[in-house]
Parts: sequence; structure tokens; C-alpha cells
Amino acid sequence: MNQIFTREELINAIQTIDNNPSLKSGRHSSTYDLIYNGKKYPPILVLSVANTSKGNKELTLADFGNSVEIPFKILNNNGFDILKKKTIDFDDNDEIEFISQLKIFIDQANSKNLKTKNYVSKYLGTKVKVSFGQGTAAHIPWISFLIEPNKTSEGIYPVYLYYKEYKLLILAYGVSESEIPSVQWSLPENVQSIKVYFMEHFSKIPERYGASFIHKVYDVNNLPNEKVLESDLIEIIEEYKLQFSDSKIEKVTMKEKKLSTKDFQTDILESGLIFSETLINRFVSSLVTKPFVLLTGLSGSGKTKIAQSFVQWICQDKSQFKIIPVGADWTNREPLLGYPNGLVKEEYITPDSGALNLIITAAKSENANKPYFLILDEMNLSHVERYFADFLSIMESDDRINLYTGNERIDLEGNTIPNEVFWPKNLFIIGTVNIDETTYMFSPKVLDRANTIEFRVDSSDLKTFFEKPKKVDLSLLEGKGAGMAHNFIEIAHDKEILNEEIYSLTFLKFFEELKKVGAEFGYRTATEMLLLIKKLKTFSNLSDGKCLDIAIMQKLLPKLHGSRSKIVKVLDALILLCLKEGQEFSIAKCDEVSESNIIYPISYEKLIRMYKNVLDNGFTSYAEA
Repeated sequence: MNQIFTREELINAIQTIDNNPSLKSGRHSSTYDLIYNGKKYPPILVLSVANTSKGNKELTLADFGNSVEIPFKILNNNGFDILKKKTIDFDDNDEIEFISQLKIFIDQANSKNLKTKNYVSKYLGTKVKVSFGQGTAAHIPWISFLIEPNKTSEGIYPVYLYYKEYKLLILAYGVSESEIPSVQWSLPENVQSIKVYFMEHFSKIPERYGASFIHKVYDVNNLPNEKVLESDLIEIIEEYKLQFSDSKIEKVTMKEKKLSTKDFQTDILESGLIFSETLINRFVSSLVTKPFVLLTGLSGSGKTKIAQSFVQWICQDKSQFKIIPVGADWTNREPLLGYPNGLVKEEYITPDSGALNLIITAAKSENANKPYFLILDEMNLSHVERYFADFLSIMESDDRINLYTGNERIDLEGNTIPNEVFWPKNLFIIGTVNIDETTYMFSPKVLDRANTIEFRVDSSDLKTFFEKPKKVDLSLLEGKGAGMAHNFIEIAHDKEILNEEIYSLTFLKFFEELKKVGAEFGYRTATEMLLLIKKLKTFSNLSDGKCLDIAIMQKLLPKLHGSRSKIVKVLDALILLCLKEGQEFSIAKCDEVSESNIIYPISYEKLIRMYKNVLDNGFTSYAEA
């Protein structure tokens, strides 16, 4: 049998089987299933239907010499997964082991005991989570069975839900309530949601988990025997595993690509966002230069959107990033790192933001080649130095943040929390900054450790938008750049800097002028400017002059601030450094300066705005200009 099939032909065959279930009659597979979109199909039947659709004969295993090797190779080469059917042997005592845990769970749910340490942590390849409530007993305790990256707060999973008031135990196709899952259950149309079940039987909506779907419902006063309970549980877990069979194939076979900012720009335009090629290159280059980037500028100019769009584009799924609005009441590190429970010595209270869990996940060795992102929105609504001090201290070292001392602690879901965390090399923090009467200024310590990018909107940007206004749909970006994630990490890990004389001479000139107002820079800033230029050249063909301009704007000018008497002479000197030699400058005639005489236009324009601001207000700073 030498027939060649394309993936499209095989998918068409599967669709034909879906539309004509009678085709399966007499053609069921006793040992193996082909998996597609979470459904099972007889492998040889799929090949047979594909063959007949081309005008050829029906196929049986005999046409392949009664061997599955050739047909399975054809299917595997076209990206399909073949799984051996699950067989259940109830003579094996291990198969009914979990049901003893289930009975303990029901008994404990009717008590005031909230401890979960004595439950198994794994079952049939899933991670088991048990909850009786946090602080007070829950009305609906649960047991979930998870495959990463799913979590009870974000994902899908089999789950036992015990509705104590009704003495009902529901084995459900669980759906997280906190966040919309990135994947959905593939279920038959007749599967009933818990909400519909409660309306039909009790004429009311359930207190929680109404969006989950029912697999089995049990009366806890009349439970079936252990074999039936275990069979039901195994069945739903096997269905759960099938939900991810195709996505796992995609992750394994996805070819790693070289990171291209042009691809990102193309995709971002399709989503309805408009950012210049230079701004995109600056943003991505800044991230791989140093994993702490500040985005400042006009409110509504796209600071949060560019961060959100990039992380959705480069990440495989939503578990790799968190967008966290900073609160005006953040006075310490607890909103990011949580705190040890002072009343229960074995517990650690993790923050609702999810920041600590993201850091712990990013630090796992198996995730080293995947980027993780914390986006801190409106980062200066509170004093950054108060809640972010620990991060600033360990950013460039191998030091660790101590979370607690003493014996090991667990969170409220039973996860072990390490007594210290470090900044993983694959963790990137992006902060957005707005300047108004409700926010705080950044200290030089913060600015010195970040790449700061200012967002502006000019008339040409608005004209482009008004010509073709488009609704923004960031869902179009999800995972499109995930194949470049590994290369993104590799580029970020490359810390070898460029050593060109043109760069060092330019930076030395600026150093001398900044020194006059106490804003001179040290070795760290010098290194990061040279590294930023290297990254800019990695993604673009920008000239040396444009790269220098960007480095000056992002690493030198952010620290510039002061009163009129202190800073005007320095602004004069810096502006002259942005112009060709022999040029004269007067703020009164700044509009008369020819563009051809400006060497560093981005920095020049910024310095002019700062100059005008200090004349009007008697004080200026990078963030307020």
C-alpha cells in the first residue's frame, strides 16, 4: 500500500466520518484511537475514507500487511496522534486507590477541618488539588485534577464539586471562574451545565461553578460501588488528556524561528494597533537588553497595549504573563510577594495578583526556554521604592529574596512555597507610567536600572489612525510568535557588548555635561547603552547615529531633572551635542534649526521640550516634559 495522503485529505475524511456516523459501523478499532480535536476515530477507517474520496477502494488493515506500522507512520507524519485505548483492570488494587480519598473528602467536608496535607498530590498523570475553603469552610469544597498549564483559577479540569446543602457530589468538566480558559472542553451537545441542572431540579442557580458541565451526579447518601466511581473518574480524566493531544503535537512540532520584529509589526497591524517600526524595535531591543522596561508618556498613547500585545504574541499561553494594576495603597512588597501567615505557622498567603506564582513557575528548570512577563500597570500610583525594593536589589545579582524563615510553608491550595525566590533569567518586568497629580516621581535608583521609553502621538500618527480606524482585537496575536520565544530568550542571555570608538567618544561627551548637574552615569549605564545598541542592530539596520540617539534618550536623559538655575546651562550644552559641530543654539530660535543639522533628533526634541518646561514652570524632569 503506497498511497500518499495529505493532512488536508485526512481532515476531510474525519469530517466525512463526523457527518456520517454510520461509517463507523463494523469499523471500530479495538486497540488504538486516532485523536483529532479531542475526539477519537478508528485510524484505518480514516485512511480508508480518505482513499475512497480519491476514487480508490476501501482499505483494511490487511492492505497494510496486517501491521499498524505503515498506517500509523502515515498518520503520524501528517501530525496526528495515535493513542492506545485505556483498559481498566479492577483486580489491580491501585485502580481503586483514589476512591478511599474521596470518601475521606466527603466526611471532612462536613467538618470544620480545612487541612489538605494528607491527600495524594498526583493521580493518573494529573496534579490533584483539594480545597475545603480559605479561612472559613466553603459551601462547595472540591477536588480538581490538573494538567499544566491549567490551574483552578485559569483553565479546564475534571473536578469533584460537593454541594453540601443538597448532598450532591458532581463529577464535572470544570471551567475556571477567575479567568477565561485559553482552551475549551470539546464535549457532546447533550452535556448539561451545572447551572441548567440546578434550574431543572431546584429552580435556582447554583451558588458557584454553574458554567462547568456535568459528567456524573451522585447522591452522597447512596454512592455507587468503588468500581463504578473509579471507572467514572478514569473516563473523565482520559477525556481530559485528549483535549490536549493536538495542542501537545503542535508544541512539539512547532519549528523554532529566529525572532523577527517585522513579523511582530505585521501581526500587530492586523490586530488594529498602530506602532512605528522604530518604536517596536526599541521596545523589543530594550527587553532583551535588560528585563526591566518602563513605558512613560501621554495617557492613552499605547503603553499598556504594546506590552500586552507583545506578551500575547510571544507566549504560548496565558499562564506565562500577568497584567497587574498597581494600587495606590501598595506600601510594601506584599501585593507582589505575599506574606507568611502569622497565625498558622505552616501557611504562606500568596498575593491575589498571581505575581509570586508566576515567578516560581518561571524559575522551574523545565521552563527555562520560555519567557514570562509581569506587566505592572500605572507603576507609580504608589512609591515604587516601597513595594519594588527587593526586585531592584536583586536585579543584577544572584541574590535572593527571603520570603520566610523556619519550616516549609504551603499556600492555601496546598502548593509548597520556597523560603526564598530569585529573579529568573527568563522573567521580564514591564512597567507603565503616567504623570499627574495622583502619581509619584521615580528616583534615580529606579531609572538607572531600567530602559525608559517615552510614548508620544503626533499629527501624522493621528492622521494614519483617522484614515483607517479599526477595532483592536488582541486575540488575533495569541501565540503567533511563540515559535520565536526560545530565540528571544537566547538573545536576552547574550550579554557581549559592542566596542566601537564612535560610541565611547559620544558617551564621554555627554558624561562631561551631565556631571555638571550630578546626573553623570556609571559603568552599569555605560554597559547597558552599548548592549542596547547591539540589540537594536540585531533587529534592524539602524545607523550608528540613530542607535546612539535611542541610547541617549532611554538611558541618559531619564535621570535629568532640576530647577531653572541648576539645569539651563546643562540643557544648552546637551542640545549643542545633538547638533553638528559649529552650530549655535538659542531656545528662542529653536524652531529655525534645520533638520539636516540635528544629529540626534529624538534626544534633541526631548531636550527642547524639557527646556521650554523649565522656562514655564521653573523646574523640569524627563517624566513631566
